[in-house]
Amino acid sequence: MEELQERIGIIAGSGQFPRLVARGAREVGYSVAICGLAGNADPALAEEADAFQMVALGQLNAMLRFFKEQGVTRLCMAGAVSKPRALDLRPDARAVKLLFSLRDKGDDAILRALVRDYESEGLAVLGAADLVPALRCPAGVLGRVKPSEAVRKAVAFGWPRLALTGRMDIGQCMVVRENMVMAIECLEGTDATLRRGGTLGGAGCVALKMPKPGQEERVDLPSVGLETVRLLVELDYAALVLEAGRTLFFDREEALRLADRHKLCVLALTAEASHNLASEASSLLSSVVQG
Repeated sequence: MEELQERIGIIAGSGQFPRLVARGAREVGYSVAICGLAGNADPALAEEADAFQMVALGQLNAMLRFFKEQGVTRLCMAGAVSKPRALDLRPDARAVKLLFSLRDKGDDAILRALVRDYESEGLAVLGAADLVPALRCPAGVLGRVKPSEAVRKAVAFGWPRLALTGRMDIGQCMVVRENMVMAIECLEGTDATLRRGGTLGGAGCVALKMPKPGQEERVDLPSVGLETVRLLVELDYAALVLEAGRTLFFDREEALRLADRHKLCVLALTAEASHNLASEASSLLSSVVQG
């Protein structure tokens, strides 16, 4: 008798990530059950799944029931969820209980609570990125454009400040120019932050994007891609700076070719360099409080 495949569940948001994760899961021997979040996930994801269901955002019981009916024992989350739409969700009783148990309603706090809830039901939560490791951003200067002295100064100025806002579970992205913060990511998401920062700062801005210190990385790694680079080129940014290994980079080769053509520096800091810069956040906070 043929041995049954272990089935992995995927909670799918928007973008290409859920599709890539489903294919990666199949390549390592899983069968796949996808629960798409209505208003975010592409219904065509059904083509990638052995079982598929669309569920409204906030309907936790329906989601868990689907995965249990499909024999899922391992679960991952992949794809973006529109934050403005998240405020319009219609939570079921389970989601209401979870939300009311939280003092902090930031992204990471909610995602950590969701992970605990899934695990309490016997579902092991995996990092979706581990199924498509090639998406993890490598370290170094990723294209042909090396960082200028102005870009280096912008990183030294902005990275500790982004670490501070990350500690407060505010956002993963910041735009800086000439030792001034032009924009910090809030509810509107990265693209809107980049557009706002580039509009305020003009040509030569530097975009910084990093994981929040201590965040739940299994379910929320920062990501960039071709559309990110197109937006930065449109707004005449000088650089995009990421953290290697902990950032997902979609369509990397095409994005870097575009960056090179338009003299956009794309730099990924090593974990050590990122940590060293971010560690300055504590002294920065102390100076602000004392000042």
